[in-house]
Amino acid sequence: MRNKIIGSILFAISIPAMAQSAVTIYGVVDEGINYTNNVDGHSLFELQSGFAQGSRWGFKGVEDLGGGTKAVFQLENGFNVSTGRLGQGGLLFGRQAYVGLRNDSIGAVTLGRQYDAIVDYVAQTTANGNWAGFMFSHVYDNDNTDNSFRVNNSVKYTSPTFGGFQFAGMYGFSNSTDFANNRHYSFGGQYAHGGLLIAAAYQQTDNPSATAGGALNNAGDANFIGTRLRIFGAGANYAFGATTLGFSYTNTEVIEPLGNAYSGAITPPSGPAASLRFQNFELNAKYQLTPALFVGAIYVYTRANLNVTTGVQHPTYQTVGLMADYNFSKRTDIYVQGAYQRVGGDSTGTVLDFAQVTSASSISSNQNQLMLRVALRHKF
Repeated sequence: MRNKIIGSILFAISIPAMAQSAVTIYGVVDEGINYTNNVDGHSLFELQSGFAQGSRWGFKGVEDLGGGTKAVFQLENGFNVSTGRLGQGGLLFGRQAYVGLRNDSIGAVTLGRQYDAIVDYVAQTTANGNWAGFMFSHVYDNDNTDNSFRVNNSVKYTSPTFGGFQFAGMYGFSNSTDFANNRHYSFGGQYAHGGLLIAAAYQQTDNPSATAGGALNNAGDANFIGTRLRIFGAGANYAFGATTLGFSYTNTEVIEPLGNAYSGAITPPSGPAASLRFQNFELNAKYQLTPALFVGAIYVYTRANLNVTTGVQHPTYQTVGLMADYNFSKRTDIYVQGAYQRVGGDSTGTVLDFAQVTSASSISSNQNQLMLRVALRHKF
């Protein structure tokens, strides 16, 4: 009898503890077949992972500390379904890794490897950062709306929501005695009410990837290399009935650009460029035909400014994309998508003159490139 009483007491004590704390295991497996009409002059069929969403698995948890304050953490791994290899340059938790405290009245402070304000706020107004994924990214994902890079050594504050408004700020340490060498800062915010969402953000990184242990590191990410990377943007979505319309504008400037993981080296014939700027204008639309089926479309116009010793050159890029997604269940869907890009404007004598849908394996041999994909996605 005594053992039964003690057991009952321990069980009663354990119930609130379990109710106040939780750890969730989750993931996405996204795998499909791609066709690209021109990759270095040849057509290409391939099996590729993680387009509509990057394939991933992770843990996230919360512990109630009392007084409205909770401890939170998230560890998220990216991987390639085709090969089983780790993503983000082989990092174990390359997508996200942070721990922090959250209070519903004060906000949250988190520390670790995290998304910047462009990803948190502006990306959700684009198709690639919302419902379409990698293939619909802007040229070279120059504005990081498809989170090609995360920020290491970062401290982030996220406010509560006040009447539909929310804001956040982040600082990524260089972890170097040269304090500003490969450091990052960003801030942004949004207003959401009913079907309307308006968001804006700014970020700057000084000497991105100049050091292995700084805020940005190309060993696990795909950002531009230069002496300064600066991005700002704004966008809006409006949902009414079965339709969601979106518009976004982003502006990316790289001082003394050397290249990035998608384009490779950028080496003008006249010598190193002083700066490279991209302005991206996107219109997107999504229509929910049935509870299980949606279709979506985008148009993106990108104007680049390449500043070299002979003057400023202006290549332009026009990208159109279509997508359809059918859900077999809440966890499993099949989707088809395609994107076409055409390059125009000034000839620069660099890789910028050739078309490359951002998710394609390499550049086209000319100014046009078409990419198609059919894929299966499962969430758990």
